[in-house]
This record gives sequence, structure tokens and C-alpha cells, in this order.
Amino acid sequence: MVKIVGISGSLRAGSYSQQALEIVAERLEAIGAEVEILDLQTLKLPFCNGENEYPEYPDVEKMRETFKQADGLILSTPEYHGSVSGVLKNALDLMSFEHLDGKVAGFISVLGGQSNSNTLNHLRLILRWVHAWVIPEQIAIGQAWKAFSDDGKILDEKLSERFDKLAQSLVENTRKIRGCS
Repeated sequence: MVKIVGISGSLRAGSYSQQALEIVAERLEAIGAEVEILDLQTLKLPFCNGENEYPEYPDVEKMRETFKQADGLILSTPEYHGSVSGVLKNALDLMSFEHLDGKVAGFISVLGGQSNSNTLNHLRLILRWVHAWVIPEQIAIGQAWKAFSDDGKILDEKLSERFDKLAQSLVENTRKIRGCS
């Protein structure tokens, strides 16, 4: 079975990034993947200072081990000032090749303004640098305040179909690259 770990790079209550992550997680599970979402709001993580160990922060090891055991990952983040959120970048910086090498990755970015690929391109660079395999499918949700219903559902059918395609691609490519059943 394909094991996917997800993180949202937003700490905001009612986060659209978190909603997007939960939607793709449901779709991944519907096609047979096992999904674990790590909540950066509840994990106690330090700012990365380049150390290898953070013994006073056991959640660092929990996060690292969860990623190490996963076959793939899904990252969802707001775009802040044209790039990935600081909280997501910090979480990724706390990990290394040991935790991310060979993982298959998919991305979602959420923006208040017009959709673009800045954050997605930055995530591609970061994950390729640690030897992860980034799938070609990606989602950028512009004007996020118009994209979701009050109960957290995607309003636009074409966008909803893109979530299906992202989930399908992540599972299929993870099976191919990681040799999962």
C-alpha cells in the first residue's frame, strides 16, 4: 500500500491550505493510499539552526520518522510574498536526505490573488535538491476565498477534477518509483 504524508504550511485557523490538503487526502484514500497528515499547528518544532539533533523537541524526530516511513508526500501551502510559507520551509529544513530522498511529491499552493506558479516552482527546487521525485501535476488555487464552500468543499468542478488527477498521479507515480502495490 502507498503511504503518503501530508503537511499544510499554514497555521491560520480555517486555513484554505489545510482544507485543500484534507480534500486531496480524502481522494488519495479513496484510491487506496494510506494518508497521515502532520499538523504543524500542534507539533512543537524549533527554528532550524543547522543542527542534526534537537533532543529538546521530540516532535522533530516524530516528523522525521513519519517522513522516512512514507513513500510519498503532499505539501499544501499559502503563497506568502511570492514563495512558500516560512513554517513549511522550516519544517522541510529540519529534515534531510535521509527523510526525503526518493519520496514522490505533489504540491498545492493557495493564493489570495491571481493563481501563479511561484510557490510551486520553489517547492520543486527544494524537493529536487533533496532527491525527491516531483510529479508533474500540481494545483495553484488563486482567489482561494472564492474556491471553497462554507463546509470546505471545492466549488469549481474543473478544480475538483484537478484534485482527482493530482491524487491519481501521486499514487500511480509512487507505485512506479517506489515499487509499492
